Amino acid sequence: MVVRCNSMGLTGLESYEIMIEADLATGIPAFDIVGLPDTAVKESKDRVRSAMRNCGFEYPLGRITVNLAPADIKKEGPLYDLPILIALLSMSSQLTCNIDDAVFIGELSLSGMVRPVNGILPMTIQAQKLGFKRIFVPKENASEAAVIKGIDVFAVEDICKLHNHLTGIEVMQPSQPQPFVQHEKDVILDFAQVMGQYEAKRAIEIAAAGSHNILLVGPPGSGKSMLAKRVPTILPDMTFEETIETTKIHSIAGMLPPGVPLIATRPFRSPHHTVSPMGLAGGGAVPRPGEISLAHNGVLFLDELPEFSRSAMEVLRQPIEDGRVTISRVSGTLTYPCNVTMICAMNPCPCGYFGHPTRKCTCSPTAVTRYLNKISGPLLDRIDIHVEVPPVQFEELSSTTPAEASAEIRTRVNKARAVQTQRYADLSITCNARIPSGKLNEYCRMDEKAEQLLKKAFDKLGLSSRAYSKILKVSRTIADLDGSEVIKAVHVGEAVQYRSLDRKYWKR
Repeated sequence: MVVRCNSMGLTGLESYEIMIEADLATGIPAFDIVGLPDTAVKESKDRVRSAMRNCGFEYPLGRITVNLAPADIKKEGPLYDLPILIALLSMSSQLTCNIDDAVFIGELSLSGMVRPVNGILPMTIQAQKLGFKRIFVPKENASEAAVIKGIDVFAVEDICKLHNHLTGIEVMQPSQPQPFVQHEKDVILDFAQVMGQYEAKRAIEIAAAGSHNILLVGPPGSGKSMLAKRVPTILPDMTFEETIETTKIHSIAGMLPPGVPLIATRPFRSPHHTVSPMGLAGGGAVPRPGEISLAHNGVLFLDELPEFSRSAMEVLRQPIEDGRVTISRVSGTLTYPCNVTMICAMNPCPCGYFGHPTRKCTCSPTAVTRYLNKISGPLLDRIDIHVEVPPVQFEELSSTTPAEASAEIRTRVNKARAVQTQRYADLSITCNARIPSGKLNEYCRMDEKAEQLLKKAFDKLGLSSRAYSKILKVSRTIADLDGSEVIKAVHVGEAVQYRSLDRKYWKR
């Protein structure tokens, strides 16, 4: 007799239905799992056998064959332990209830406890779309799955309680979703703690309002990292859709904090400069999201940018432009989203004091050029805003006048982002940095003076077409912060100055 049990599988961010088929035949006792299982799936037979015996169930004797359909897709991970056990219980008549409308996901311990697995959120979403009414998941994953409406989520602690529920001996209640609330911003980090650096703060406010990439160049101790770490405190609140997208990525990567059903604050990822290209963009034998995808809808901070390997920096060029990263392997192609605000920080030379007003640079001109040339022109061209962070003066550090707090800056950022969300409602984007090139003329209307100024800057600075579009997008954000529907000359002028730093250091 062949019995069936429903489960789910993962390919990148997408989930698909898995049908567990089990058959018991007479013959020498054996347990075979077919359907392209990996090593973790093959080992399920040992975990299932021990769990059944230790929980008092009768292990069926004979030749057991378990098929994971569709058989042409590789199955990975221990999440099929629970549905395989349910199939064996049904096959041996130790479970006789109807489970056609239910999905089972979970790893088993040898004692019969159900352990958490990765990727529960996307699998629950797909199960609900396919019309399943119930989903049984590990207790630790229940709060994550319960945020999806239209499907009952049951938290399974061990297989004995699950068996009692299915047979009606002791019925479990569905898990209730926790209310979606925006977490308070970290009060430990605040722009009020940053004295001086008014130009850099202004540039960061523009970057946050339009989700623009920004490069901070300055000597050691000028506050570059301090500024970057406070950017999340001024970013706009995440929408529910953004929260679901971000949580799916962290769930698949196994980086969802315990007891946290949803990532409700924008991620801030700061990988060390020794990170590999694969760690940054994603990949591996079993492709997993990289740092740029884990920062989706948040901030990717690259401190000491020239210290990153050339291959790691260059792998960012296409993802930061397209908002997604594609990982191609022999087994298939996966695409992860990566809409990030990239913040880069660097010194102007190896010793850090090239161009410093009071300290002498000890680097040779050749060393300075070699250091700066670690940043390629194409990568630099993809960064919207370049700003210099000079050393802070004593008068600014010792001033008793309080600096502007993050809450005040965030109010202006939220106002500008609300204008953008309404403007691009038909395009399914929420910020100026994502304006499609074909829509620039429609959404970045300039008055005559602004157009003349941009033409002069384009001719004099020898800007590329990408730099032209970046200036237009930054000008659009500055105009939004100013409450202006039309881009004016003052907005273009400020945007152009954020593209002139490369002329000073890189002579480009």
